Amino acid sequence: MSLVSNAAVYELYRDEWGIPHVQAPDALQLSYAQGRTTAVDRAWQLEVERHRAQGTSASILGPDSVTWDRFARQSRLDDTARRCWEALESDDPETAAWVRAYVDGVNDGLAEGARRDDRVTHAPAPWDPWVPLAVWIATHILFAGFATKLWRERVARALGDDAVTLFATDGPGTAGSNGWLVPGERTTTGAAIIAGDPHRFIEDPGVYQQIRLACPEYDVLGLAVPGIPGLAHFGHTGTAAWAITNAMADYQDLYVEQLRGQGAATEALGPDGAWEPVHHHTETITVAGAAPVEVEVLETPRGPVITQEAADGTARTLSLRYPPRVRRDLGFASLPALLRARTVADIDAALDGWAEPVNVVHAADTEGGLLHRVAGAVPLRHPANRLHPVPAWDPQYAWQGWAETPAEPVQGFAVMANARGIASPLGVEFAPPHRANRIRELLSGSADWSPKAMADVHRDTYLASAGPLLALLPAPEGLTPAGRALRARLLAWDRHMDADSADATVFSAFRTATVRRFAADPVFAELVGAPAGPEVFHPWLYLVPRIGYALEGLLTTSLLPELDRAAHVRAALEATAAAQTPDTPWSEVHRLTPWQAVPDPDATWPGLGGDHDCVNATSSVPGFTDLTARASAARYVWDLARREDSLWAVPLGADGVTGTPHHRDQLPLWARCELVPVVTDWSRLTKESA
Repeated sequence: MSLVSNAAVYELYRDEWGIPHVQAPDALQLSYAQGRTTAVDRAWQLEVERHRAQGTSASILGPDSVTWDRFARQSRLDDTARRCWEALESDDPETAAWVRAYVDGVNDGLAEGARRDDRVTHAPAPWDPWVPLAVWIATHILFAGFATKLWRERVARALGDDAVTLFATDGPGTAGSNGWLVPGERTTTGAAIIAGDPHRFIEDPGVYQQIRLACPEYDVLGLAVPGIPGLAHFGHTGTAAWAITNAMADYQDLYVEQLRGQGAATEALGPDGAWEPVHHHTETITVAGAAPVEVEVLETPRGPVITQEAADGTARTLSLRYPPRVRRDLGFASLPALLRARTVADIDAALDGWAEPVNVVHAADTEGGLLHRVAGAVPLRHPANRLHPVPAWDPQYAWQGWAETPAEPVQGFAVMANARGIASPLGVEFAPPHRANRIRELLSGSADWSPKAMADVHRDTYLASAGPLLALLPAPEGLTPAGRALRARLLAWDRHMDADSADATVFSAFRTATVRRFAADPVFAELVGAPAGPEVFHPWLYLVPRIGYALEGLLTTSLLPELDRAAHVRAALEATAAAQTPDTPWSEVHRLTPWQAVPDPDATWPGLGGDHDCVNATSSVPGFTDLTARASAARYVWDLARREDSLWAVPLGADGVTGTPHHRDQLPLWARCELVPVVTDWSRLTKESA
């Protein structure tokens, strides 16, 4: 039943970038207005996200989406959202009403939005009230990288248990971020500045939406996730602001299940030695342009069964245990509480109830309050659970409650870049320290930081992870003339992956050759070849990308003494020299390749500076491609002195409709790491009819 749509009153304004600023008489009508505005601006994006969350995307996108839909069905994403919604309605009807108001707005705006976008060739189906929860779960189900446990298991089988974390990239996973908090004593205004950028796979339309939400109770601007009410990750209320990065915590487990029976009579061996009933049913995936696909859905008391396929010749069944399904809670009560926050204490209290995903948080307020903490639900269990799949029938691997989330005082300045630090007790693999160290180095260079100066940090391209590879360059004696010339060039390079740097291109070619030489070494023979199991996990299981991201560690580890690193580096150097890599600027080969549900054949995408270990983290896949699909999904600078001096940018623009003026108008600025001003003066905005 619609709560506000028939009587909703709101006003919609836009700035010169088309960014929506929404006013409404109360919080419920404002939530409705946010939903409706999002639907009008991004109907196609919302339609795709709903289908992905429900495991029905193949019905509009075709056979390529069956892999995801099968995983979504088997892991029971939509059912988990329904359960979380039922708990929210029961335990927190006020938040449930706020979410429902957003859904009412979405439903009232979808038809208008669909008319704006010729990609929506069918009438979008209305949203159920739990769809925002389903979209949130689908967006983050692979965030903690539980598929890495399959890789570690494969490594241990091939190279021994001591090597289980040999490929710990301490490197890019599905998502990461930069974030930094500069206290007032180090700024030009005497008030804190929070800045950073979330790193995600770049999509068209973008995964973050710039928006302002104002009612008599609050006036907040920030970056919303389309399909989700409020501002979960990045926001500024005028007197307080917050931002997050991925904590790299491990909070999802894989259990090896022992099953017997078939169909409704299927049972699983439980931790007390008894056989337990297993939920069983089948579902049908409708596929545009192809035959439907039947999917068997099983769930043990541990969780949904996500694979029953052979792994390295051994058939086994794996179930996935993840907190939202266990707790029936996503922490959505935090969302309206964040909008009402006036101080750091308010933000801290709001985040005490946060659940999914697990984040590191920075916050500051105009009274000088500062916050650096972890928020989210991490289960307490045996350390082995974090490394690899564990037997479901062994009671020592059961969950035993929930971990305390750490907090630390802010001294000097606080930096979060997915590296080991405040969240170390909660995870296994973290990003290397390079981005965090570089941000600290840059921030240490001044005590007079302004919001505009933060762009210099965002765009930094120094690649510290090049050091270990360059340190293994052979002596010039015995090299070919071309090899000696390339060696000298690499050693003279400033190690910046600048967009116009030809040296960066040459280094990447040398790095690629090294990665491929390593991957061909007999020591890794058992890790070569196509991965087993569902295709949705394959990005975590291919050898070449794994070596590419873990190259720094593989160059310096004491494990694998039989790996002749020096010989491989020498051969890679000579091969790169012989190939005569042209003096091509890095941006010519390091180009953006965003994901599009329906590719636009006329789209042109910019070349970029940066690389995966730079602060400007435009991730290539070393050894595989110089193209980048993962980069800053937004950039922000929150000024606590004057909110109107804050800055932001997204990779594309505010409008999700291809060809409209604000679809990609921020792209050139974003590619150069430039930011657009936040507008807070309503008189400078253009009013639209709502």
